[in-house]
Amino acid sequence: MFGIYLKRELGRRKKAALVIALGLALGIALVITVNSVSAGMTQAQDKVLQSLYGLGTDMTVTKARTAPTANSSGGPRFEFDAKGEDDDDTQQSSDRVSTQGGQALKAALVTQVADQKGVAAAVGALTLNVTKVDGSFTQGKAQSSSGTSGNGGQGGPGGSSGGSTAAPQVQGGGASFDVNSYSVAGVDVTNQDLGPLASSKISSGVTFTSAQANAKVAVVSKSYAKENSYKVGSTLTISSTKYKIIGIATPDSSDSTTDVYLPLKQAQTLADAADQVTTIYVKATDSKQIDTVKATITKNISGTTVTTSADLAETVSGSLSTASNLATSVGKWLSIAVLVAAFLVAALLTSSAVSRRVREFGTLKALGWPSRRVTRQVVGESMVNGLLGGALGIGLGLAAAYTVTAISPKLTAELGNTGGGGGGGMGGGPGGGGPGQQSASNTMEIALSAPVSVTTIALAVGLAVAGGLIAGAMGGWRASRMRPADALRSVS
Repeated sequence: MFGIYLKRELGRRKKAALVIALGLALGIALVITVNSVSAGMTQAQDKVLQSLYGLGTDMTVTKARTAPTANSSGGPRFEFDAKGEDDDDTQQSSDRVSTQGGQALKAALVTQVADQKGVAAAVGALTLNVTKVDGSFTQGKAQSSSGTSGNGGQGGPGGSSGGSTAAPQVQGGGASFDVNSYSVAGVDVTNQDLGPLASSKISSGVTFTSAQANAKVAVVSKSYAKENSYKVGSTLTISSTKYKIIGIATPDSSDSTTDVYLPLKQAQTLADAADQVTTIYVKATDSKQIDTVKATITKNISGTTVTTSADLAETVSGSLSTASNLATSVGKWLSIAVLVAAFLVAALLTSSAVSRRVREFGTLKALGWPSRRVTRQVVGESMVNGLLGGALGIGLGLAAAYTVTAISPKLTAELGNTGGGGGGGMGGGPGGGGPGQQSASNTMEIALSAPVSVTTIALAVGLAVAGGLIAGAMGGWRASRMRPADALRSVS
């Protein structure tokens, strides 16, 4: 009886049911769109962070770079051999290797950090910047010019005759040098699941083995290999040391911020930084206890800066940050406002429809229907309208999310520096960049997507049911207050 009556009444009031369903559908579609775009923003931000500090890293431990002293050397220094005349145009090359990020830490601190409560694993890495200068000198030629005076061969005041000889002049010569810079990361080959190489996959060749802790081998990023025509088996030379390329690494997301990966001991040898690291990558036993672990490390290991992924996320700026803030603040409040309006409209329309059915409900009560049965009938109709609105809203929301993903608008993300001094914090890890390089190496372009999760769909269904219940509750309350006499009054 309930189903038959419900079907008949909804069939009679198709327009009213469609208006209520569309109102709820628009609110639900907006919620799905905002939630999916927000999820896409979070994914985009995670891509930026993972490409910088490594997949699975919860925090990093660094030490802020100290200010240079008055006696410290100014800029980089390059030395070239003096060449004689026979060595003219000889190609010369010089590499300058320097540590990136903060001040170096003792490698023994890695074990000390790993022993802290709440730390699942800790790995040290040494990040370097190599500036390569190569080119050649061209030696100039000394030429002398001579001439005579213009007074009939008479000399100067002394009466001597003859020509005057000018000082010799150097003509030609010069120098032509190219300057290239790239980043190098020293990797702990015994634990590559954490650290700078963790966010990349070996697309060609192989990765390091535990037996290659001090081997002269290298893994290069795909972009750097393409730029310099490197392939597996090629030789890479850094400061006169030759390394065999054994693998090509492709980042899981975004652009790689490290060009060359070496075993940690080899990187330490290049930088003359034995038993030193610039960054300690830390993974917590429980992701919910990251703040507690951070406080523990900061308290027990003085002179270090502990930076979590949340700290680093706060420094992300650019269009990604602007869009994320807009989706989080304006988008969510707008969706809430639209939902409230949709619920109110649905409730008012349902209540208005009940008011126009005074004769119907009064007659039913006169025939013996109790108030709860009338209320159940109204709530049932509202629930159907709510579910219909939910189905339409999910369809519209999925279409909007698919459109955003298909368009894939490009967003820029700029990662600032969270540590003190010269690139502390996670910015001091791979991609932290040296002075003058950080802005360039930490700017990335991300394609925005709008993934729709099962949780978002469940939320939409819950909102549809809630909308139907609210509208049905108001309409049912109004219907339950009607009396059989109201039906007779409406007839008269």
